[in-house]
Amino acid sequence: MVEELAQADDAVAACVDDPAWALAEDELVAALDAAHRLEQRLAAVTLALVREIDGRGTAHAQGASSTAVWLRERLRLTVPAARRLVDLAAALDTGNPGIRAALAHGDITVEQARVITDTVTTVNTAADAEAADKAVGVLTDWAGQFDPTLLRKLGTRILEHVAPDLADAAAHAALEADARRTSRDRHLTLSTLTDGRLRLTGTLDTETAGLLRAAIDPLTAPSGPDDNRTPGQRRHDALADLCRLTLRTGDLPEHGGDPAQIVITTSFDALAGHLSAGTLDTGLQLTPQTVRRLACDAAILPAVLNSTSQPLDLGRQRRLVTGPLRRALVLRDRGCAFPGCDRPPRWCDAHHIHHWADGGTTTLSNAVLLCGHHHRHLHHNDWTVQLGGDGHPEFIPPTWLDPDQVPRRNHYHPRT
Repeated sequence: MVEELAQADDAVAACVDDPAWALAEDELVAALDAAHRLEQRLAAVTLALVREIDGRGTAHAQGASSTAVWLRERLRLTVPAARRLVDLAAALDTGNPGIRAALAHGDITVEQARVITDTVTTVNTAADAEAADKAVGVLTDWAGQFDPTLLRKLGTRILEHVAPDLADAAAHAALEADARRTSRDRHLTLSTLTDGRLRLTGTLDTETAGLLRAAIDPLTAPSGPDDNRTPGQRRHDALADLCRLTLRTGDLPEHGGDPAQIVITTSFDALAGHLSAGTLDTGLQLTPQTVRRLACDAAILPAVLNSTSQPLDLGRQRRLVTGPLRRALVLRDRGCAFPGCDRPPRWCDAHHIHHWADGGTTTLSNAVLLCGHHHRHLHHNDWTVQLGGDGHPEFIPPTWLDPDQVPRRNHYHPRT
C-alpha cells in the first residue's frame, strides 16, 4: 500500500505542474470531476487507515489521550475535525458495507457518507437490515443530485420510501438521533490570535443555547440613547459581565487546588508606577491601566514578582504543589507540558520530576505541569522528563518510539 500511495503521489505531483490554462473547456470540467472523484477515493483509504490505527491503540501507545488528539498532532487537524474522522471511520467499518463501497468508488463525498451513515443508523433502530440496505441504495442515488444538507433533510423521511409502515416510529427515532448528534457535535474553541485576543467559535446544543441566551440577553440591551456599540460589541461586553458575575459568586469549583480566579503577573514597580503591561496565567498581555484596575477586584489575584512575602522554594516541608508555587508553575508551563497536549493549566496536576517519595523536593525546578492522562502515562511508561537549558520542560521518548531519543517539547501553549 505504501508503494502504491507513493506512485499516486507522483501522479498527482505531475498534475500539479501541468498548466490548467492549456485545457479545453470540456477537458477542464472532466479534470475537475476526476480530481474530485480521486479525492473521495483517497478519503476512503484514509478512513480505513484511521480505523486500523484507532483499533490498534497506536495513539495511546505513543502518549496521546485519544486517536483524535494524535491525529491533530500528526495531520495538523483541529480536534473536532479529527474526532469526526475517527467516528466516521468506525461507522464505515461497522456499518453497512454499501456506504464504504460508494465512497471508495467516488460515487459519494465524505460529508455525504457521514449523512448516509447517520441516517442508516436511525433506520436500523426502527427497521431491519433489509430496510437499511434499501436506504443505502436510495440515499446513494440521491447523493448524485443533492448536497449533504439537502440529503440529510431527505433522509429524515427515508422510511416512507423503504418501509412505509414504520415511518411514524422512524420520525421519533430520527428526532432522538438528531439529539444524540447535536450532543456529540457540541464544542467550544478558544483560539489565541497573534495580538493576544481570543477567537471564540463553537456549536452549542439546544439546551446550552437556551441557557446562554437566557443569561446573556438581559445584559445586551443598550445602556442608553448614547450607546453607540454594535450588537456584536454589546454581546461581547455582556459575556464579560457574565464572567465577572460568575467569578464573584465564589461558587465555581477549584481547579488545581486554587479557587477560580484570574492571575496577573507583573512587578511591584510596574503595578505602582503604571510602567509596563501584565501577563495573565493564560499568557495574554494586558495594558498597565487594565492591570491596575483588575488588581482592585476581589476576584483577581495579582502575582507580584520580586516580593519576599511568597517564597517559592518550599523544600521538603510540603509535598503538594499549591499556592504561589503552583501559580509560578502555571506561569512557566502554561498548561500540560507533554508534547502535543493543549489541556489548560486548570485541568493539570503538578508532577515531581524527581519523585517526592524518592527524596525529590517540592520546588519549581523539580515540577512540571501535566494533565491527568499524561500524568498517568509518564508514571506507567518509558517517557522521561527534564528541564532544558532555558528552564522549560522537555520530554525524552522511549527508544521503541525514537531510537535517537530526541527531546520533545510542547508548542501549543503561548510563551511570554
